[in-house]
Amino acid sequence: MIRAGVGYSTAANPRAAALEATGAALAQAGLRVAEGALCFAASAYGGAFPMILRAVAEAAGTREVAGCGALGAIANGHEFESGRSLAVMVFGGVKATRMFAAPLRGRAAAAAAELAGAARPQLGPNNLLCLFPDSYNLEAEPFLGALARELPGVAIVGGGATEDGAVGETFQFCGDVVSSNAVAGMLLSGNFDVTIGAANACAPLGRLHRVTSVRDNVIFELDERRAWDVFADVAGQLADDLPRALAYVFAAIPLDPEAQALERNRFVVRNVVGASPEHGAIAVAHRPRAGDLIGFALRDGERSRAELKAELERLERAVAGAPPALGLYFDCVSRGSGLYGIPDHDSAYIGRQFPNLPLAGFFTGFEIGPLADRAGLLQYCGVLALLSPRRLH
Repeated sequence: MIRAGVGYSTAANPRAAALEATGAALAQAGLRVAEGALCFAASAYGGAFPMILRAVAEAAGTREVAGCGALGAIANGHEFESGRSLAVMVFGGVKATRMFAAPLRGRAAAAAAELAGAARPQLGPNNLLCLFPDSYNLEAEPFLGALARELPGVAIVGGGATEDGAVGETFQFCGDVVSSNAVAGMLLSGNFDVTIGAANACAPLGRLHRVTSVRDNVIFELDERRAWDVFADVAGQLADDLPRALAYVFAAIPLDPEAQALERNRFVVRNVVGASPEHGAIAVAHRPRAGDLIGFALRDGERSRAELKAELERLERAVAGAPPALGLYFDCVSRGSGLYGIPDHDSAYIGRQFPNLPLAGFFTGFEIGPLADRAGLLQYCGVLALLSPRRLH
């Protein structure tokens, strides 16, 4: 039987916070000793990360500890977006194996191969690989593409580690090791079902456009018009305030290269990183080619709320008859109260759909979740992974 529990703390003393969070997690799980633990700790504890990991391992009775530093932790209905916060999830009834690869910069495929090599001997009948890479140093596409080839059929989720901007680097946890420029993770294996969903905070704006002139990531023409003019038409009044426009309007890339429109769960969002009315160009965090289709999307609280509700309803149908034993939630830093205007929004919706679900996660720099037929890089999303007892099919 899968047992899981989550605890959190905002205590000023880091060791006390680790012991409080781990003790609450063990109590919720009904465990004295855990098979593994995940730990997500806010930047405010940064200098004490090694102490926190040792305390979590000691209290949980396991060396299989992984996690990362974050802007804020998420735990059992609470979303901490600033200050001190620490979330711990403990597992029983599943095999938990910590993972680590470093350095990450410039060696995406090699890091993926190292993780896959460590994971293969530990694979069970069903598996979930949770990854917490350095947001500043991951080349996501080659890394996730290599993992998909190396570990076919293994479900993969996670998020990029974050920080409060005071340090300029993020931290990954594995055992008692704290590192940057790395990827840490936890492989869960056993006899369970994995169900994963992703809710996007961005709504399509207008129609798709054909890229007709581009160099690297700078688009000069869309539909043989100046790209800036197309962007300005789509952005409307937001285009009068360029920094604000870039904070709310994003490039939307359809997964189908010949799509007729942007459809739910069939496009990914990428930042518009610059725009020049004078030169008529826009720059995007993507490298389109001439002939590709591209659209635009608006970050919007109402759309995000509706999308989250629809995705949670889909997940509830998917796990019908086998209530989930645990949930992991990886939520973009651009969501939270800044998007909705109220705290604890997504956690409240998850708790309403799945009452008493042990839930842990953190605010991410990017999300790793379902993209077409494999795990991919998502942005402005909330990714929820559920583990349920194995159903008889």
